[in-house]
Amino acid sequence: MTIVTLVRAELRRLTSSKMGILALVALMCVPIIYAGLYLWGNNDPYGNLKDVPVGLVVEDTGATQTDSDGTTSTVNYGDEVRDELLKDNSVKWIEATAAEAKTGVSDGTFDFVLTLGKDFSTDLTSPITASPKQASVELTTNDTNSFLATTIAGNVAEKVRSSIAEKVGKEAALQFLDGFADVGTSLETAIDGANQLADGTTTAANGAATLSAGAATVNDGAQQLATGATEVNTGAGTLADGAAAVDDAAQKLSAGAGTTNAGMIQLLAGLTTLQTNVATLPQDTAVLAAGAQKVSDGNAALSTAAAPIAAAAQEAADKVPEIRAQIQETMTNDGFTQDQIDAVLAELDPLGDKVIAANDEATALNLQLGDLAAGSAQVAAGTAQLAAAAPALTDGVNQAAAAASQIQSGTQQVADGNAALAAQTPTLASGASTLAAGTQQLSDGATALADGTPALATGAADLQTGILKLDDGAHKLATGLTEGLGKLPIETAAEREKSASIISDPAAIDTSAVTKASTYGAGMAPFFISLAAWIGIYALFLIIKPLSKRALTALRKPVRVTAAGLMTPGILGAVQMIAVFGIVTLALGYSVANPLGMLGFMIVTSMTYAAIILALNVWLGSVGQFLGLVLMVLQLVTAGGTFPWQTLPGPLAALHHALPMGYAVDGIRQLMYGGNLALAWADVAVLLAFLLGALALSWLGARRMTRTRTLRDLRPSLIG
Repeated sequence: MTIVTLVRAELRRLTSSKMGILALVALMCVPIIYAGLYLWGNNDPYGNLKDVPVGLVVEDTGATQTDSDGTTSTVNYGDEVRDELLKDNSVKWIEATAAEAKTGVSDGTFDFVLTLGKDFSTDLTSPITASPKQASVELTTNDTNSFLATTIAGNVAEKVRSSIAEKVGKEAALQFLDGFADVGTSLETAIDGANQLADGTTTAANGAATLSAGAATVNDGAQQLATGATEVNTGAGTLADGAAAVDDAAQKLSAGAGTTNAGMIQLLAGLTTLQTNVATLPQDTAVLAAGAQKVSDGNAALSTAAAPIAAAAQEAADKVPEIRAQIQETMTNDGFTQDQIDAVLAELDPLGDKVIAANDEATALNLQLGDLAAGSAQVAAGTAQLAAAAPALTDGVNQAAAAASQIQSGTQQVADGNAALAAQTPTLASGASTLAAGTQQLSDGATALADGTPALATGAADLQTGILKLDDGAHKLATGLTEGLGKLPIETAAEREKSASIISDPAAIDTSAVTKASTYGAGMAPFFISLAAWIGIYALFLIIKPLSKRALTALRKPVRVTAAGLMTPGILGAVQMIAVFGIVTLALGYSVANPLGMLGFMIVTSMTYAAIILALNVWLGSVGQFLGLVLMVLQLVTAGGTFPWQTLPGPLAALHHALPMGYAVDGIRQLMYGGNLALAWADVAVLLAFLLGALALSWLGARRMTRTRTLRDLRPSLIG
């Protein structure tokens, strides 16, 4: 007998009766019905979600919000979401009350319920208030309606959440950017004020430098004035002593007319000495008066120069609270928090304190300069009086000397001259005493002036240092505000609109599919085709004899009998695969990238399954047939047809690589979707290895049967 004869005989046995033909046809249709009906029923479940009833409860009462331009408006995001969902029609949305929704999700009227609470709009607008709160979308599910309906509900709710987040996020971002634009405008105003302050402090710094230089000059002049006044006071004291002596002598001459010629000579000598001492007194007092006047003029000019500086410092100090209040008001209006405002003011307040402190120093210095100018004016007036009296004193001394020189002309003339001299010497002594007192005051005033001018010079230098710091701070303030303005995202209205859209939805999913199944059913087709192939072969072995025992006994050629045992289910399995391929491509209309390759792969898969189940039947009989059912269940779990096999527990993941159906599913996917042909050929190689291995086991079993029989071979099977 040939292999063809053995195959023909087995087919003749299967079709020898009407019931046999009916059974063969029924079993041949098992994989067609299984794969066709299942794929048809799950062809596009996501496309039919529009028929899934979903309750929609909107209780939102709306909210009032303030726009960027300061106007208020009422919004109701709940109504907007409801309108968009009803237009979307992704599921069958049904508006309901809270009570209707609760009853409906319990009795199956609704698969799930989506609820927008009464505070929905209030919570969505809260991020721009002091008490932000996350808005919630309540999802109510009931797994007794359908577990997958709960999964679908989660996807729908996430889609709604994402849409709401994008819409509200755009509005919030737009308000945020509008606020930055307003802050930028306010900063520009602040920058102008800071630049004006910097210009004023620069002018004040220049004036302070001039004041410091003038104060140093005044200090030098005051020291010189003190030294000169001390010398003049010493000379005036000597003059007073001499005048007192002259007065005493004159009185003695006047009391005795019989003053001798020797006394007159002594008097003439004293007068000559006195004349020498007072000869330069008018010039000295004139110089002293001129110097005192210059000091007075210098102090007056210094006081006059300090007045604008003090006024500028006072103006800068007066503007500090105004500028601080303006900055605080602007930041408050622009929506900054109090902590942010306090942080900015904490940076600016030390600068304002320095401005106020510099103003206090300038005011005190200005008052000191006024007092100094008044005192120096009094000194100048006194020295002027002294200079005016000095010529009269000098003239008196000169007259006394002239009179003494005329003593020689006669005793009477001497007596008259002595009387005249006696009459003049009290005035001389009084004038000399007045001069000594005046020069003492001058010396005291000059000393006091000299003591005060170092403080004046130091204060002027400190004022210059403080104003320079103020100037530096003002320029840093202007620079910092300018830099801060440059860092703000100041944009046009159109640019802000675009930026807000990007902020609310910063990332887009750009899907690039290497291969793609057209529908959900097409995605599941490789798994159910592979499973249908196993079911088809398993069902055929319910009526097909694995090996012809008659042929084994008569021919004793196990190779030929084993090949014939594989060919019969193999041919019928190939017919099943051709029919399933027609259902998939023609009836269901799924596209196939490599149709011939896929059909050939399906036939190889069926032949591999046939070889495996044949080996199980040859070695274990009906028990092997049962194990074929167990293997089908294992592969149903481990093939990775629905979820990726990597999600399986460790032992089941190991079985994925040890059983053939996982390779069958992968190969059909590669060929159906247009994937990697190299991977498909690798899957073919694995299936052929399973086929050859199972065929070798079947040959060993057939070879054993040609030589011996066991009690198991003779004992009826427990299964059938």
